[in-house]
Amino acid sequence: MTQPFETDLHSDFLRADLFLSMGQPVEAARVLEPLVAAEPGNEAALELLARSYFGSARLQRAEEALRRLVELAPANGWARRALARTLERQSRGDEAAPHHRMADALGAG
Repeated sequence: MTQPFETDLHSDFLRADLFLSMGQPVEAARVLEPLVAAEPGNEAALELLARSYFGSARLQRAEEALRRLVELAPANGWARRALARTLERQSRGDEAAPHHRMADALGAG
């Protein structure tokens, strides 16, 4: 009799990263959502979730995840830039501008 396969949070993160790298952002987000719920302060998981949402054009969800990430790590230039780009894709350039400026100040590419 086989045992059901159990994963840990780290394994789920790696699996989600693989899904995203294979061009499957929806599947990556499906794996990451419970992980982020279990570890809401996990910046790496939150960033990967935001990237998954952005990659699947779920821009409102990407915005929410990125705002949480910026709240957790205000000096994260990548998160600031990603939030700005997410806002721009929603035709909210005025809201994006301060995040671009902050990303520039933080040296984000």
